[in-house]
Amino acid sequence: MTTESLAGKTAHGRLIVVGSGIAGLYSALLAAEAGAEVVLLTKGALADSNTYYAQGGISAVLEEPAPGDTVAAHIADTLRAGAGHCNEEAVRVLCIEARRDIAGLGRFGVRFDLDDDGDPALGLEAAHSAPRILHAGGDATGAGVASALIRTVLDFQAQGRIQVIGHAQVTDLIHQAGQVAGVNFLHEGRGQSLRGDAVLLATGGAGQLFAQTTNPSVATADGLALAWRAGAALADLEFFQFHPTCMVPGGAPQEADGDAHPLLISEAVRGEGAILLDANGYRFMPDYHSDAELAPRDVVSRSIALHLDTLGDPNGHVFLDATVIEESRGAGFLEKRFPTLSRHTRQAGLDWTRDLVPVAPAAHYWMGGVVTDLHGRTSVPGLLAAGEVACTGVQGANRLASNSLLEGLVFGRRAVEGFLGSSGESSDGAPLRADSAAGGLAFTHAAGTPAGDNRSGTLNETAAPAGASGFSRQALRRLMTAKAGVLRSGELLAEAAEVLGEWEEAAGPLSVPESLDVRVHEDANLLLAAQLLVRAARERRESLGAHYRSDSVKAPAAVDDFDKRYTMSRKVSLVHD
Repeated sequence: MTTESLAGKTAHGRLIVVGSGIAGLYSALLAAEAGAEVVLLTKGALADSNTYYAQGGISAVLEEPAPGDTVAAHIADTLRAGAGHCNEEAVRVLCIEARRDIAGLGRFGVRFDLDDDGDPALGLEAAHSAPRILHAGGDATGAGVASALIRTVLDFQAQGRIQVIGHAQVTDLIHQAGQVAGVNFLHEGRGQSLRGDAVLLATGGAGQLFAQTTNPSVATADGLALAWRAGAALADLEFFQFHPTCMVPGGAPQEADGDAHPLLISEAVRGEGAILLDANGYRFMPDYHSDAELAPRDVVSRSIALHLDTLGDPNGHVFLDATVIEESRGAGFLEKRFPTLSRHTRQAGLDWTRDLVPVAPAAHYWMGGVVTDLHGRTSVPGLLAAGEVACTGVQGANRLASNSLLEGLVFGRRAVEGFLGSSGESSDGAPLRADSAAGGLAFTHAAGTPAGDNRSGTLNETAAPAGASGFSRQALRRLMTAKAGVLRSGELLAEAAEVLGEWEEAAGPLSVPESLDVRVHEDANLLLAAQLLVRAARERRESLGAHYRSDSVKAPAAVDDFDKRYTMSRKVSLVHD
């Protein structure tokens, strides 16, 4: 199929894009193509993003889909995985427009894997009812897509169509006349400012909140913190997805140490037939869900955690058995289908054609984020968001496998359309619908703090040294993993909130740190994100999707819409009454 660019749109002004994952790269290219002045800032190199490490692929129902597959089926699968918490309108947009942006990637040099007949090779992944997953380079889809987009961005830079500023840590948003008008950032050891007509946050997630994560070291909740401090509404922060099969080096869980990147064993491996076994060689997943290893991610992660708990080894691991794939598909299949995983498992001293791979759940993807409408507009004029940092409502309470890269594409493009003024934006720049899914209780920041301590002091005090009162990034990760990870309870969450409140006195996450040290800013952002996540998890007392509470209570019959989205921003106290 063909796809049009946005070049026919009238473009005026400067768009500042913060982040270089799929949403940031793709939207920057589209905006530049349309004639806008584009400045792309990334906190590391262009390849430092969650996108680059993505293995599973991109889901899409193409014009010539797999037999029996339909857009309606993709919509149904997404809604089912989202546990009834999705914004159905956003899901329809995602699935209907998917093929348009897959074609758009082709224009920017992305080439997807083909089958023996020269047609797109479509894979099957957990919770999808039909093969519809596109891959680039087998199990290195993220790297393949990101590399192609980065090459095109660099071409645009050479042509003077995009300005790229690397190793730039955005510290806060500039406000003027009631809207966002630029960013302040750290670059080459000093503070700098950049003005623009709009800012698009595409900063990714916050896996560094937890001791074990599939995310790279740059995933420190920067965009979420920027938006919240600017007064933007947030939602669904209790829903954090843990990937069930992250390889455990040496058979012992390892705490993330910044630059280390744990090996995620893609959902596609289980889609091809791999099974999970415990230390006794017992295949336990059929005991927990009828779809066994192909159940949604939150179910598989929780089942692993619960099973390990019943075995008396809550901090242990289970085993992924991929030898059954090699036996059924023939010698050499794993090497051909999963070349990157084959190489990395060998580097870890395993031959997964014969050996079991030790795995455990790891923090992977945050369904919640900055609330946007269907064109990326937040509740703050001039501020857009797309990708993992945003919350369109499309992911619901649990993201369907391989829908995340697709969301970055579809809603990254739509954010650019919003910026270009082609989406029906109101004349005053207000978002069409800031509550993009269900309405919910306003949960904002300006009149209080998320610590739960009713202080009435200024929100702009200078941050104290982050090492005080026992706070450290490692301590934060351990706390969040133990108290707000795969398995939660009101008691555990209350304990987490108490410690986080004590740490707030030390790290001062509510305001922008007066420091030229990037890590100080990251620590403040992570602590703020942790407080917000725990607050949302305490508010939702019933288990739903990726949010599992062992003390889950059913909503009283007199309460309508208990599953209503719980939103928060900086305007109302976060103190739990």
